[in-house]
Amino acid sequence: MLVRDIMRRPAISVSGDATLRDAYRTMQQEGIRHLPVCDGEALVGVVTDRDLRLATSTLSDSPLSPDRRVAEVMSRNPETADPADPVEDAARTMRQKKIGCLPVLDGGRLVGIITGLDLLDALLRMTGVDKPSGRLEVRLPDRPGELARLTSFIGERGLNVHSILTHPDSAASVRVVLRVGSIETRLLAEELRRSQFEVVWPPEKPWPR
Repeated sequence: MLVRDIMRRPAISVSGDATLRDAYRTMQQEGIRHLPVCDGEALVGVVTDRDLRLATSTLSDSPLSPDRRVAEVMSRNPETADPADPVEDAARTMRQKKIGCLPVLDGGRLVGIITGLDLLDALLRMTGVDKPSGRLEVRLPDRPGELARLTSFIGERGLNVHSILTHPDSAASVRVVLRVGSIETRLLAEELRRSQFEVVWPPEKPWPR
């Protein structure tokens, strides 16, 4: 999945000459919390609802009037993404920089924006929870052929795999999270255990109430 698949377009933006009041009104009307700031077609900054609240708060030592300019409170030289970037690269940038959005530029032109909510939506799509399905989690030895063995086992039982996610579990194993085309995952888990797969979810017994 790429940034172009999840970005919001067109991105709503404001000029640096817009007032703080107008920027906040735009956020309220559009139901958004981040606004790219543009000078013509050039991206020059980003302003958030938090920036506006902090700038005008009476708790500030020198609160600004709502009629002051956005350019006075915006973050300059913001991090950006390209439409062809993988979503995981965008997520890593946002996590490392501790930021809530990435304007998306194509050839220097603002074409969209992604936020933390868009990344959560992407996670839901990538995990397949938007389709009727059941969840399996299996610990596999970290060696070639193990994932193929698992998916072949599932396919031989006439079940479709909607999504697969893996992550390292230890130096010698990986965890595999699958969404499969059946809600009867406990029966499938029992079959997997009998075939010497280490099933993490669903557990062998129901959770205690």
